[in-house]
Amino acid sequence: MRKKNPDRLFVAGHRGMAGAAILRRFQGEGIELLHADRQQLDLCDPRQVDQYFAEHRPTGVIFAAAKVGGIFANEQFPVEFLSENVLMATHVINAAFRYSVRRLLFLGSTCIYPRDCEQPIQETSLLSGPLEETNEAYALAKIVGLKLCQAYRKQHGVQFHSVMPTNLYGPGDNYHQENSHVLPALIRRFHEAKVAGAASVTIWGTGKARREFLHVEDLADAVHFVFQLDNPPDWVNVGTGSDLSVLNLAQRIAEVVGYQGEIQIDPSRPEGTPVKCTEMSLLHQLGWKHKIEIEDGLRMTYESFLRERQSGSLREY
Repeated sequence: MRKKNPDRLFVAGHRGMAGAAILRRFQGEGIELLHADRQQLDLCDPRQVDQYFAEHRPTGVIFAAAKVGGIFANEQFPVEFLSENVLMATHVINAAFRYSVRRLLFLGSTCIYPRDCEQPIQETSLLSGPLEETNEAYALAKIVGLKLCQAYRKQHGVQFHSVMPTNLYGPGDNYHQENSHVLPALIRRFHEAKVAGAASVTIWGTGKARREFLHVEDLADAVHFVFQLDNPPDWVNVGTGSDLSVLNLAQRIAEVVGYQGEIQIDPSRPEGTPVKCTEMSLLHQLGWKHKIEIEDGLRMTYESFLRERQSGSLREY
């Protein structure tokens, strides 16, 4: 059974890759879409968040805001990744309850699951073991948000729930030289190597770590689907259910970009969790499955990278 969308939907984090895709997915459905950038609304400031909810009175909230980054950024700035993400999540979730928001969906991440949990990762693996050290701070913040939604639902009966997306990619990704995730980092690296005529490109780690990737348009479609379920799970994985090695990913990106040089590995560099792939049975049973396979997704993403670079809108921060 599907519920009607709220009439005023606040998408927190609409400037990010996920938030922008979610905003696009809900357009044209006869609802008022609310959003604010960091200059208009600092989610780390509880007074500003309270004032925003008091003024705009959203009836639904999708929380897609986050301070995000790759392994390097997570290792260098654990204080910011923990504190800022906890503050943003708790301020928005608490305000949503105070102002009688009917429905809130919180975007977490599959990094909430233990480093060495059974693969593929089931929702029941949460808190069953230690986290991956390289992104522990970010994961802890996401667990806080998920658990706060669950607590509100249990204590007050509100429809606050969460989705746990796997690694995302697509238009609007961050291509910063050091702070980006592996897939956009490799796209930029191979593109620049092709332009420069470089003989080789080096990837971090052994290349054996395995990762799952979901195109952000598929995530937005999954959020739209779950947001309308009459009785959604407290949290549910969102992914493809299949993974590939980082070396294989690099080879596929090199082919899409047209880079013909050598791919080298650097085992002295960290590579994070050895394997991370989601078990997708729950969401499949509810009626949703991804549509964009990695081959088409990489081609589409490289095309968007070129467009964003040409227009000067490429994210590099």
